[in-house]
Amino acid sequence: MESAIDTHLKCPRSLSRRVAADYVPPFPMWVARADPSLKQVVMAHFGVQSKSGDGLANAASLDALRHIVAMFQATDGPGHFDLVDYADTDGYDNRMAIAYWGDPAAFARWQDAAPVRDWWQADARLSDGLGYFREILAPRVDQFETLYAFRDALPGVGAVMDRVSDQIEEHGYWGSMRDRMAASQTDWLAAKGDLTVAAGDPQARGRVIIGGHDNLCLIRSGQDWEEAGAEERVLYLEEIEPTLRAGMDFLRDQGASVGCYSNRYVRHIDLDGRPIDQSFDLGHWRSLDLLERWAESHPTHLRIFVTFFRVATSLEKLRLYHEVLVVDAADQYYEYINCHPNSGLMRDARIGADAN
Repeated sequence: MESAIDTHLKCPRSLSRRVAADYVPPFPMWVARADPSLKQVVMAHFGVQSKSGDGLANAASLDALRHIVAMFQATDGPGHFDLVDYADTDGYDNRMAIAYWGDPAAFARWQDAAPVRDWWQADARLSDGLGYFREILAPRVDQFETLYAFRDALPGVGAVMDRVSDQIEEHGYWGSMRDRMAASQTDWLAAKGDLTVAAGDPQARGRVIIGGHDNLCLIRSGQDWEEAGAEERVLYLEEIEPTLRAGMDFLRDQGASVGCYSNRYVRHIDLDGRPIDQSFDLGHWRSLDLLERWAESHPTHLRIFVTFFRVATSLEKLRLYHEVLVVDAADQYYEYINCHPNSGLMRDARIGADAN
């Protein structure tokens, strides 16, 4: 058994872990590892929004998603991407391509290449009847952590890392996700600043840019039941998933009350829009400590936690994982084009002094 924090990221702690040195976790879990040369990753969400029930807009949305995927095939495209969809509470369908780069310089080259740049900046993005958004976060390796109940074919950011750890020590207790993050050895990771409307007007739609703040937190928490047998599928779909959905719906609808800026409970899809038996929650939070507070004390998450612990040792093919990050303001970019004003991070952004 080893620490979740890789050896090259360890330093003398000024902040202690949440458990005693002799703590033994109740079941095995693993984390992704990367070569010490990996310093920073890029996690980019590219979205297309259409009014629910509009067949023509739905078809156009799928075509736009396919175009984004085609752009991924260009030089310097992502090392991994997922396609997902979800319906929001304002009556809009949203499809997203969520992509990962292990090299921020390669991402910058890809994003600045004329076919990508010109497509996003084209006037057609404002006039074709769809909404578009891109949310880009680039945490350093000491600013994110992962956790997997399996060791092969790692999803998400694990797909652009090199290998998997041995069994790790820091899991199975409140506060363990913080203890797995290397930056937490010396930093409380408190939020600094506010979300601001840096350009545009959310109420008027058009192009809107949101400015992030230091130590904004993002969690991706996933489930994969593609390979699960009949009994395990019943266990997931009838016991785990309804409890999980209730918690995710709370955060989607009432998340502002607990510090959650945006919560999307998404389903994987293929390029034809057909659902795949994988899902994850994608939540933007003001800070890691507010995410922890909800996880440790709110009834909606306590029910999820208790249900998972009750069935964890009987899981064989059901694949559960998560990744959590905090990120500097300078390493965030949020742009919404013709989206409704409650989309993404626009809902909680205040008008900045330099907004126009």
